[in-house]
Amino acid sequence: MLNLERLRTLDALARHGSVSGAAEGLHVTTSAVSQQMAKLEREAGQRLLTKNGRGVRLTDAGRLLAEHAARILSQVALAQSDLEAQRGEVVGELRLGAFPTAARGLFPAALSRLRSRHPGLRAATSEMEPASALRAVLRGDVDVAVVLDWYNKRLPVPGGLSRAALLDDPADVALPAGHPLADRDEVDLEEFADDDWITWGDAEFCHEWLLDTLRSKGVEPRIAHRAEEHATQLALVAAGLGVCVAPRLGRGPLPEGVRTVPVRQAVRRHVYAVWRADADRRPSIRAAADALRAAGEELG
Repeated sequence: MLNLERLRTLDALARHGSVSGAAEGLHVTTSAVSQQMAKLEREAGQRLLTKNGRGVRLTDAGRLLAEHAARILSQVALAQSDLEAQRGEVVGELRLGAFPTAARGLFPAALSRLRSRHPGLRAATSEMEPASALRAVLRGDVDVAVVLDWYNKRLPVPGGLSRAALLDDPADVALPAGHPLADRDEVDLEEFADDDWITWGDAEFCHEWLLDTLRSKGVEPRIAHRAEEHATQLALVAAGLGVCVAPRLGRGPLPEGVRTVPVRQAVRRHVYAVWRADADRRPSIRAAADALRAAGEELG
């Protein structure tokens, strides 16, 4: 008989492409992955891995079994969902992930609602960027993730995921109080062509959005500073070191010396929850989506 946990290890190795990646995704050591694969090879009676430079790759038999493993694990998840749905109770553990401003702006109200309505449900949360959150949902490390699209840039979402819209989040430009445009009722992004920009980490989805948007308006942005947290970005604005895009979700009070001005052509983020489609019937997933949606409606 093929062991389910060893099939899970093979599936992780096939998806991550390396022993270290599989170990990170499964939250185990690389030695544990190697041991599980050695046992699975004995069960299968065939070599599943072969050396590839300093790493490994799947053999033909390994790829074939990995395809079956993905289907088996999906069917197991579906069976678990059906059992939970048949029981009809919102209980057990639920893992949620969200980008930082959504974690700050949505999780407190949503989790309080879940705890008061479903005391048998234990929720755990993590902050993670949208692309990482999608990967975590696909791996099964997170049950529900809160991610985003920009109004003019979609986040690539793989197949096999369900989604629920939560809210539209307007964004303004944050600028020092002494900036020539600080007293305007509205601004256009291209008016900041000569300003230094404070943005997110390199290659992050929101950073790429800002570059694409400004370049589409004929502006090559001068990126002066990068910071993951909006609070850090706003602190740099307060110091007169540049301007930044400031979404309203989870923003909190502005530092002294910072003004925010709406953009004439509305800049919005579309915030939504995603989960694996094979977990669609789990009452805990539905309860979490409802609680997040209610938290979003309160902000609207």
